[in-house]
Amino acid sequence: MHRIAPGLALLLLLGACAGPVADRAFEDIATQTERQIGQRPVWIRSEADEQAVRAALDRLLAKPISADDAVQIALLNNRRLQSRLSELGIGAADLTASWRPANPGIGFSRLHRSGEVEIERSFSIDALSLLALPLRAGIEARQFERTKLQTAGEILTLAAQTKRAWYEAVAAEQTARYIETMRESASVQAELAKRMYQAGNWGMLDYAREQLFYADATARLARSRVSATAAREKLARLMGLWGDDLRFTLPERLPVLPAKPREARNIEAETIAGRLDVKQAQAELEAVRKAYGLTNALRFVNVLETGFVRKSEEGRSDKVGYEIRLEVPIFDFGDAKATKAEQTWRQAVNRLTDTAVDARSAARETWLTYRTAHDLALHYQTEILPLRQKIGEEMALRYNGMLVSVFDLLADAREQIAEVTAALEAQRDFWLADTDLTFVTLAATRTGS
Repeated sequence: MHRIAPGLALLLLLGACAGPVADRAFEDIATQTERQIGQRPVWIRSEADEQAVRAALDRLLAKPISADDAVQIALLNNRRLQSRLSELGIGAADLTASWRPANPGIGFSRLHRSGEVEIERSFSIDALSLLALPLRAGIEARQFERTKLQTAGEILTLAAQTKRAWYEAVAAEQTARYIETMRESASVQAELAKRMYQAGNWGMLDYAREQLFYADATARLARSRVSATAAREKLARLMGLWGDDLRFTLPERLPVLPAKPREARNIEAETIAGRLDVKQAQAELEAVRKAYGLTNALRFVNVLETGFVRKSEEGRSDKVGYEIRLEVPIFDFGDAKATKAEQTWRQAVNRLTDTAVDARSAARETWLTYRTAHDLALHYQTEILPLRQKIGEEMALRYNGMLVSVFDLLADAREQIAEVTAALEAQRDFWLADTDLTFVTLAATRTGS
């Protein structure tokens, strides 16, 4: 007992010092996130934290928010993320508990017969739990590492979703404003057509065409406004905003395209090295491997207790000794545990392989989508829209020279709507692909969710 006491005291001391485990884990995650995406999450755990977050939100929302601002707001204010961060505290508590052996047992009995009193005292401790303590604590530590990886993945996924939502919201509002302008133009044209028809200068067919164009522009505007509102609400949800904070403003236009796309690189290797879901699967495999070893070690011995016994009888000297209790594997030989452990190990191996295959495929697909989106958006910007502008200018000159009719001019205006809208969509798709490419090597993001 004297030899066990110092080791037990050390274990209890280690457990008592485990309070800041969650703090250190979050600091690691926050530092890594800042290094990867330039944004730092905040874990709100006090009134002071709430006030600091509120001050930061007021500062960010005071101006039109950029994509990076939106991500920072989400990392500060998204309550689902805050709920996820609490898992760190729960995991830290489990890790701390893993370093603490089972509580000792104290027994006391008092018997009397014919005036004689017999008193028995005992003190027992689960010796097997002490022997297995370092191994169990190691397993719990690996599980805590998995929790850290899952939390880091949630943070990166939220950042990716928020950035995508920002591009979608800005593009939707920009498209709605453009269609509103076109509707105003269609309204003028419809009024002109009405007057020409009433004056007898236009036939019913031409008049009906212009009225249809105006009606279609009105329907397009209604749909675009709904889309813009939905995109804005999605962004607001991800940023955790409500009440007066919903008055936030966005830039009027999407960012301009970069002159050149990103340099080609070995994106598959970067993905395997950096993806958190791959690291999580690796951590799970390691945890299962350690658990498999523990299961084999304890296959036939489930509970082994040893302790000190002191027995007292009235009028006699105390009896001192010890007792050992061993569970005999008569009904459960542990074969089911061994089979389960082996299959769990194989399951973890296959899950890691499958995760790596999916990650490589996602990396290749994302890179191709990015390059195609850049080329397409650049094609609209440098080829289609300039040609459309030249056609419009030429049509105006010919109309002024009475070389084309007003019908040709109006038909050209209708074609312009589709092409400009497609150009805006191509520009938006590029920035969405750019976001996906940024995060595909970091975490398994739920694209478009």
